[in-house]
Amino acid sequence: MQKCEDLSSKKDIREAVRDGYGKIARQGTSCCCASSCCSGPSPESLAIAIGYNEKDLAGIPEGANLGLSCGNPTSIASLQPGEILLDLGSGAGFDVFIAAARVGSTGRVIGVDMTSDMLAKARENAERFKKRTDLDNVEFRLGEIEHLPVADCSVDVVISNCVINLSTDKARVWREIGRVLKPGGRVAVSDLALLRPLPEKVRASLDALVGCIAGAVLVDETREMIREAGLVDAVLNPKAEYIQQMSEWADPLYQEISENLPAGMTLVDFVTSLNIEARKPLHQRV
Repeated sequence: MQKCEDLSSKKDIREAVRDGYGKIARQGTSCCCASSCCSGPSPESLAIAIGYNEKDLAGIPEGANLGLSCGNPTSIASLQPGEILLDLGSGAGFDVFIAAARVGSTGRVIGVDMTSDMLAKARENAERFKKRTDLDNVEFRLGEIEHLPVADCSVDVVISNCVINLSTDKARVWREIGRVLKPGGRVAVSDLALLRPLPEKVRASLDALVGCIAGAVLVDETREMIREAGLVDAVLNPKAEYIQQMSEWADPLYQEISENLPAGMTLVDFVTSLNIEARKPLHQRV
């Protein structure tokens, strides 16, 4: 298992994450973020287990669901027809296509991903989505979530699904969310977060980072970054069920993580899936 400390900079870690997700895009399969083996449930079963419904899944192109979810941000976003939505770390387009059906032909959905292979896959899926639904309301842009290729105050809703934990500068991601939201706009994020600090051996593991565990931060740290980004009315709702299910899968990465936890403790004692809601004030304080 490679260690994060073997990489010399945040840039190296970002490239390692990019490589990991590029491999997933080329293989077309994964589970639980970018874990090393997909011996758990199918992407469809995982999606149902964490809150997606069969109608949503039936409407997306084949190959858009790579099993990279740790929650369902579209279910808490209260999407309305005509809204403009931005998905951070959009992957093959799973949540983009679900959101596109909800905002309809008068709305628009933008997906941003830093992985060229994911972007290519998403754009292929977009063509299939258009043929299936007659909706031409999605686009995918290459970019990093710390430097969003999106104009100030231009989107109604920002969503993200198990991605912000991968960033080496999460505070900047939250500031970018605040920048691109229109006044009164809202954010709905599903991510992994920590209930307590991870043991050093797990925190230093690159595999655990790419697998969405080692990069997670404490729930209270997330709340503070949201506040500092100027967002208000934050609601952070832990969802322990996902982590419990994940712990039961016969995945080598999670088995190795569990072996490096203190005796008598499990992954559920350290990690939770977290639904996050917040909004940008209508009037910013001067």
